[in-house]
Amino acid sequence: MTERLLRDFSLDFFSLQGKRAIVTGGNRGLGQGYAVAMAKAGADIYIPTIVDDDGTTGELVEAEGRRCIVDYADLTAVGVPADVVRACVDTLGGVDIVVNNAGIGLNVDDVRDFDRSKWDPMVAVNLTAAFEMSHAVAPIFIEQGSGKIINVCSMFSFLGGRRSPAYAATKHGIAGLTKAYADELGPFGVQVNGIAPGYFATELTSETRADPETDRAVIDHVPAGEWGQVQDLMGACVFLASRAADYVNGHVLAVDGGYLVR
Repeated sequence: MTERLLRDFSLDFFSLQGKRAIVTGGNRGLGQGYAVAMAKAGADIYIPTIVDDDGTTGELVEAEGRRCIVDYADLTAVGVPADVVRACVDTLGGVDIVVNNAGIGLNVDDVRDFDRSKWDPMVAVNLTAAFEMSHAVAPIFIEQGSGKIINVCSMFSFLGGRRSPAYAATKHGIAGLTKAYADELGPFGVQVNGIAPGYFATELTSETRADPETDRAVIDHVPAGEWGQVQDLMGACVFLASRAADYVNGHVLAVDGGYLVR
């Protein structure tokens, strides 16, 4: 039995050939990396976003011979996540993977200034939209007996965070949602996991990296001694979306250069 299983395993376990993936906010930053990674592994990509699209992600996906649809969608509006799932099914012929990547961060210098005007939109985008997307796709995944949901968590799924209590709260929340949905959907052959990126060199962290003091503070806390690059996350996303992760469920995978151990 063991020998047969060893012989049967191949790199095809990591293939996403013919799969259809929704990547929320997938046309910028780390989301773009997830989208392109899965296209390289063989998936067609559907990207709902409220961020202006410059066409780059579509070009990168189509260069891999895969389809890419980028569509405006405000995932915080009632009913829109369900509309996104239906649109993906209608245009790509189905849905096999959902990456709940869309998120925002609103900071203040003094916690006393962090009120509902900042709390509410972060909860809506970072947590409620991910729940609504997961809720909308669950019946399809249950019926087909397979599916992958990947929630983008954070270092602040494990840590507190100054200047933005809502960010830490929502990222703790999405880690909890990951575990809850893994428990609910696991019996139907569906896996729900999370990726927790550490500190990555993206447009969103440009100010932090430009300040020598904050840049050094991050690097000194990372055993790898450097900021992460987008490609450092791509393999983790493909793994969790693939057959190779069929027995991985309810796990939040930190891709952080060792940040959490120091």
